[in-house]
Amino acid sequence: MKLLVAEDEPKTGTYLQQGLTEAGFNVDRVMTGTDALQHALSEAYDLLILDVMMPGLDGWEVLRMLRAAGKDVPVLFLTARDGVEDRVKGLELGADDYLIKPFAFSELLARVRTLLRRGNGSPTQTTMKIADLEVDLMKRRAIRGGKRIDLTAKEFSLLELLLRRRGEVLPKSLIASQVWDMNFDSDTNVIEVAVRRLRAKIDDDFDLKLGGRKN
Repeated sequence: MKLLVAEDEPKTGTYLQQGLTEAGFNVDRVMTGTDALQHALSEAYDLLILDVMMPGLDGWEVLRMLRAAGKDVPVLFLTARDGVEDRVKGLELGADDYLIKPFAFSELLARVRTLLRRGNGSPTQTTMKIADLEVDLMKRRAIRGGKRIDLTAKEFSLLELLLRRRGEVLPKSLIASQVWDMNFDSDTNVIEVAVRRLRAKIDDDFDLKLGGRKN
């Protein structure tokens, strides 16, 4: 699932992008309201996370223009302004939720997942399945043959990427950017090691091998 984060404070923006990426989302990040509007109008996102006070257009104006353009993508506002009138203004413009800074990332993540489940009137994929392997994208849980598979956050993100792009040959640069949010360094074998560990967890205790093909 693809998210857009619009946050002009660099430290907060980096924190959000890294945390959401580690939680398994594909995250684009911008620092101005003008860029947020351009991205949201030109690309398909499952959810927008907008800071209210940004250079150029503020979050309210971005939302107003998106709704006027017929975009009904879910929007979560982030703001340090905790006045009731501010929250009411955002909700009346068509925001779906409102989170006051400072906030716990766990609460943000819970709200993001709730909004994605609610969706915009169209169904959102929440589970994936191949053979007897079932992956719950919301609970971040993998079960095979009725047995829970213990995966780290990175391993789950890697598994989700491989399932979504099943049948494709994925370059290491893509895996690195999508799962680790980094540029690929040819001197490291972190990707090969992670893939081997994931395949071992998915396949070792089962007769049918799902990870035999190289990606």
